[in-house]
Amino acid sequence: MAVNSATSFVLSSILSLLIFSGMQMYKPLLIKSPVTIMFGGYLASVMFMLFITAIGNLETFFYGKNFHVKWAEVVLSMLVALVAAGMVHRICFTTCLIFSIVTLYYMNKLAQKTYATVAVPAVTVKTRRHK
Repeated sequence: MAVNSATSFVLSSILSLLIFSGMQMYKPLLIKSPVTIMFGGYLASVMFMLFITAIGNLETFFYGKNFHVKWAEVVLSMLVALVAAGMVHRICFTTCLIFSIVTLYYMNKLAQKTYATVAVPAVTVKTRRHK
């Protein structure tokens, strides 16, 4: 079930805040083994996805449906997620970067599939000239 931009902004903001606080609270558990360290990076990449969704929905709410997320918002969201991951462990930072790039690729692919308009190429008709 789809929600409007304002509701999606609130939900994604709350969820990203919960992930950030959960990563800080469970930091001792996240740094116990290499698998949990990678899981911490994955959680930070989920936070990246939710944060960029929140920013995009906030801009849509203020500027209208035709406004799209630009590279500055992506960089800001990436920095926030990387700082959150770096506060847990150095390797979380690296795995967050990798997972976030993959997430960004698939988010872009999904957005192109969902929202892109198909441009119909112009058809040229060649006629023969009679002499």
